[in-house]
Amino acid sequence: MDLESLRGQIDQIDDELLELINKRMEVVHLVGELKNSSKSPIYRPEREQSILTRLKEKNANMHGRLNDKSIDALFLELFAVARNLELPEAVAYLGPEASFTHQAAEVKFGATSTYFPIASIEGVFREVQKGTAKFGVIPIENSSNGIVSDTIHGLDMYNLKIVAEVMIDIHLAFASLNDNIHNIKTIYSKDIAFEQCRNFLEDLGFNEVALIPVESTAKAAKMAASEPNSAAICPDIAAKMYNLPIRFSDIEDNSNNRTRFFIISDFENAPFGNDKTSLLVKLLNKPGALVEFLNDFEEAKINLTKIKSHIVGGESIFFIEFNGHKDDIVIKNILDKHKESIKILGSYIKEVEDI
Repeated sequence: MDLESLRGQIDQIDDELLELINKRMEVVHLVGELKNSSKSPIYRPEREQSILTRLKEKNANMHGRLNDKSIDALFLELFAVARNLELPEAVAYLGPEASFTHQAAEVKFGATSTYFPIASIEGVFREVQKGTAKFGVIPIENSSNGIVSDTIHGLDMYNLKIVAEVMIDIHLAFASLNDNIHNIKTIYSKDIAFEQCRNFLEDLGFNEVALIPVESTAKAAKMAASEPNSAAICPDIAAKMYNLPIRFSDIEDNSNNRTRFFIISDFENAPFGNDKTSLLVKLLNKPGALVEFLNDFEEAKINLTKIKSHIVGGESIFFIEFNGHKDDIVIKNILDKHKESIKILGSYIKEVEDI
């Protein structure tokens, strides 16, 4: 079979795909009309996950050439296109553009959604609460630096729900216009990124170079792109955005460095079957209060995956997560018992194990 005939087959398949995708969009439109009449949200993470799970199983059974990541990439983008055709909904994220939070947002909402970079975590909560954006994307914890206190504060202050989680690997690059590292006089990055790349900086002899902390790694790339004797520690995507040549890749000390993000909105998820629930707990200041609370989960054989204490507004607060949905009967009984002490932040599909 020659090249032209193979290309002809591809063209025919593309035509068929176009017809099928349009047909799918028509059915999605009918579903959207029903949801609008019932005022239910367009974005249903549990429904999308069930579709992806079914397709991956089907692909494995038919020995398809696609792998699971390819199926996620294709269909998550298709879901995003469908949502935006029905009801364009903005996504606010902790900016600037090309930040890791931006990358996390695009994992869930695709390239066709409308994105608003917001300067602070509280600003993301505020704009979602006001309705400027339907969804917000904020970091909750990093494997090297722990829980993000500003996110805990926002979850406490605002009446919004966690509807999904996203985990992305954090890889940093050393990028500069100058191809001779001995000419580098200044390195820009976020303060946390400097800490995450301490071994690299020492090994390459940057001890005497000025390390200038800036608001974000994306801003670092922008600044280094205008100064020939400077460099940035930044994500690959930020370096590419500002045409800043990458001199070294994956320079972080911990190759397993990951950040987990929350998607927040104004609705709650139905149970999926593989759920996680997050709570904020404020207990009475008396001996044994925490032990009594935790014993109820132990007796019900509910797996607590995270217990972190924080001080919010001068008050001690616990951030707790466990496997299961808040409406599961055993869990619901415990939450009802302690309803005066807890704030249910949301139940959502468990994408990953604990960070």
